[in-house]
Amino acid sequence: MWESLSDLAFGLSVALTIPNLIAGAGGVIAGTVIGVIPALGPTQGAALFLPIIFKVPPETGLIFLSGLYMGAIYGGSATSILFNIPGTPMAVASAFDGYPMALKGEAPRALAGSAVSAFVAGTVCIVMFTFFARPLAEYALTWGPPEYFSVLILAYGALAGLGGGSVLKAIMATLAGLIFTTVGIDIVTGTPRVTFGLVPLLAGIKFLVVVVGAFGVGELLRAGEENIMVKGAVMARVSWRDVAGAVREMAGYWKTFLRSTITGFWIGVLPGTGATPASFVGYGLAKRFSKNPEKFGKGDLEGVVAPESAAASAEVGSLLPLVTLGIPGSPTAAVILGALMIWGLQPGPLLMKDHPEVVWGFIASMYVAAVLSVVLNLFFIPLWTQILRIPFTVQVPLIMLLCFIGGYTENNTLPTMWMVLLFGLVGFLFKKLNYPLAPMVVGVVLGEDTETAFRQSLIISQGDFSIFLARPTSLVLLLGALALFLYPVVKSYQERRARFG
Repeated sequence: MWESLSDLAFGLSVALTIPNLIAGAGGVIAGTVIGVIPALGPTQGAALFLPIIFKVPPETGLIFLSGLYMGAIYGGSATSILFNIPGTPMAVASAFDGYPMALKGEAPRALAGSAVSAFVAGTVCIVMFTFFARPLAEYALTWGPPEYFSVLILAYGALAGLGGGSVLKAIMATLAGLIFTTVGIDIVTGTPRVTFGLVPLLAGIKFLVVVVGAFGVGELLRAGEENIMVKGAVMARVSWRDVAGAVREMAGYWKTFLRSTITGFWIGVLPGTGATPASFVGYGLAKRFSKNPEKFGKGDLEGVVAPESAAASAEVGSLLPLVTLGIPGSPTAAVILGALMIWGLQPGPLLMKDHPEVVWGFIASMYVAAVLSVVLNLFFIPLWTQILRIPFTVQVPLIMLLCFIGGYTENNTLPTMWMVLLFGLVGFLFKKLNYPLAPMVVGVVLGEDTETAFRQSLIISQGDFSIFLARPTSLVLLLGALALFLYPVVKSYQERRARFG
């Protein structure tokens, strides 16, 4: 415990320097604006800013991303409640009761409840993060290639089994991401593979190109096709009285808050899940355990507190496996993982040992970002909502330009621009065909590590596959992955059995 507090104090000394404070505040403002814009979210925002943050030291860049991460969570909820237009996917559940409250003239109450519950839940989980990070990282230092391969398979299992959609589509999306990582030079033999004789592909398909194209261009193409428009704005101004009232009301929902916070944190820790499923689980559990479930969906503050606290908790929880094991717990965490790799840092337990200023500065900055986010989003809501007055036909080309600039900075070549456009079309098709993008991006990020761990394990065992079953930790992780893969199948069978008797 005292060691963790000492590490946190060191992290605060890094986060509270003037350049890093400016970076954190800038990230919060950028994240809030990104959260407000319907076509963007924290994942797309992080992808857009990657080319810029590579110009600063890693600890400063990560602190900026931390602020952006926190700001986007709050910004998306504001438009969800005021306009019934979720700025981020994780804010969808907040609109179920938040927008009806706004229509009844209770927008300040809903916004205050949203911001306060997200702030308190997020802060509680940052504290949990602080005390769990070091023990988990120290345990992970005892692992070898078989354990790393198995935990990566567990990440893919979580993506497939807990994504909430088709398991087959999630698996196919993951395989697509893994195939993209094989393009270029073989990591062991040094020979070209899957390049089709094209010289630009010898360098491989870069993570930045994939994420900017798929999440940025792809999302804009989808939004443009669906002609997203703001219908009927409800303006609101939050006062200290509203905040105090929200705190008093939340005390009456302490069971809902506690349930959503704990559930959201552990859903976030599971690789590949993130805040969106956590928000729906939080809302569903609150409705199920409520004495008056019929009030949900009609404008009840409990229906805002539950998804907001679960989503904020999951966003923090998703960073724990990233920092300690090098495995992203959400799509945004996958972008941050890619950023660390481009900086030349190897995410995982050794990162905490070799670069404590990066890890603990990042953790400490989350405390600062949480405070800045709640202040900016509570009292500057009228300002942020003015962004929605900018015609979407103006927003799209400007954001598209940023996407192509970001892709071009990867290696300053024209083929890279075409690849950004190509992956934009891939992202658009994935959305249209209801394929999840997160598994593909996680596959791209973790593909090389998965192949390396697999081949190293077979070299150690001289080609004996039983090495993955002979080690207890590896065996437990593989069994966990199998359970996650089978979970949707068993659940579907039980539902059919209950339906038909």
